[in-house]
Parts: sequence; C-alpha cells; structure tokens
Amino acid sequence: MPQASERPRDPTAPSGYRINKSGPRLVHTIVLATQKGGSGKTTLAIGLALAALQAGQNVRMIDTDNQATLSKWQVRRGIAEPIVEFVPGVDNIEHRLQSLDRGGVDLTIIDTASGVGETAAAAIRACDLCMIPARPTVVDIEATAATLSIVRRWRKPFAFILNQTPARGPRVGDAADALGGQTSDLADVLAQPFIAMRNDHQDALAAGLAVSEYAPSGKSADEIRQLWQWTRARLDDQPVRAAFPIDRARARSDAGVEPAAPCRETGLSWDAGL
Repeated sequence: MPQASERPRDPTAPSGYRINKSGPRLVHTIVLATQKGGSGKTTLAIGLALAALQAGQNVRMIDTDNQATLSKWQVRRGIAEPIVEFVPGVDNIEHRLQSLDRGGVDLTIIDTASGVGETAAAAIRACDLCMIPARPTVVDIEATAATLSIVRRWRKPFAFILNQTPARGPRVGDAADALGGQTSDLADVLAQPFIAMRNDHQDALAAGLAVSEYAPSGKSADEIRQLWQWTRARLDDQPVRAAFPIDRARARSDAGVEPAAPCRETGLSWDAGL
C-alpha cells in the first residue's frame, strides 16, 4: 500500500505518470550531476528549465548545492519563473518532489553540487533522468565514472552532455569517442547537440536570465532549445537524434581514417573505458 504522502501509480501507465482526479499526468524529474566542478551544471539546468517553460511545461527548480549558485541567480532574477527552491539534506528531496507533484508541477530540475555526496545520490535515486555534463577534456570524461556508478546502482536512465565545446578542432570528437566510440547504443546517452563555449551563457547567468532570454536569436539559445527537445524525447521514450556519431564516422572515412570498431565487434560495452 502506498504511504499517505505518495500519489499512487497506475500499474498500466508508463513510467513517470501519476494518477489524479483528472486522469494520468506526466511528471518528470531531471538531475544534473557530476563529480567534476566547473562542468556547467547550473547554466545547463537554467537553460533547460527556461526552454521547457517556454515550451509550455510547469517547471520548478531545486538547488541542493551549498554554494547556492542557482539560488543566487534567482535573487538576481526576481520573481519571474521558474521558481527556485533551496532544498538541503538527503531526507528533504523526495518529500519535496512529492509536494511539487501534488501541486501540479510537470517538470522538476535539480542542480547538485560537484562530487558524489549523499545529497547528489539521493537526487539521482529520485530522478527520471540523470544528465551528466562534461567538458571535452580527459579530466572531465574520467570524472563521469563516479557519477555513472551511482546511476547504475539505482538503475536510472542517464545522458551525457558535452558542454563548453570549442568551435573547431578534434577535441569534441575525441571526447565523444572516449564516451563510447562509434556505437549504435551511444546515441541514446549522448545528448544532442553539443553545447559550444560562448560568452552568452555566463552573461545571461550574471543578469539573472537564461540564454534563451538574454539572446533569444543567438546560436547558444538555439542549441539549448534543441537540447531540451532531445531531452524531452528521451524522457518520453521517443527516438532521439543520432547525427553526431554518424557524421563523425563519415568524416573519418572521408579523411582516410579508419573509424573506431563498434563495441559489438570488440566484445566491449560502449562505456567499458569509463
């Protein structure tokens, strides 16, 4: 029997649905988490929240980081949505998510501190999708392993976001290869598009805005809107775009470079190197 504080699930409804008087309603919780600091979790959380809000979602944000970067952004922003709540402590996260569910929230995005502490683990345990940002550096890619181990422990869906990527050069492709090479299954966990390094993101953060508000016609805003579309498709179990691995393999072939062997040919899982 469900506890009094929980909304019962319909056993015939897809994961993520809750039952209320008006019928099933889709409710999702996204967590941005990674061990490495400086990966852009807060900026991505804000961008995704505003893109979802502009797409008609009822969005709330939760800040679990004692540095309170997201909460300070809300202070600069004022009373405009999305509302940010500071929720410290392991025991408070799931209770607050249940309250937001009862209040009619469609999407909650949780920003976590860097590291793999108990609070981040509790957020991952309560989420529907854990998004793991990483800059295209060896250190960042290696740091994803600690977060991934928690995700696997709770058998949660996840996705990597390559963030702060350079406009040119092989670094982005090398980072994608490090996350799995040219594999068919990587398409489901490597978010598209990659988010390029531009000043718009930090300028928007300083102004209490999202990049889609700060420069709505800019490339950064367009990338974030596309990232939300990819994320929404993943949450809804819809096909996701897999253009990058295909294009990269084609580019390697055109350049006379033999593409990396797919994992199914080597006998290794796509993330065996993490």
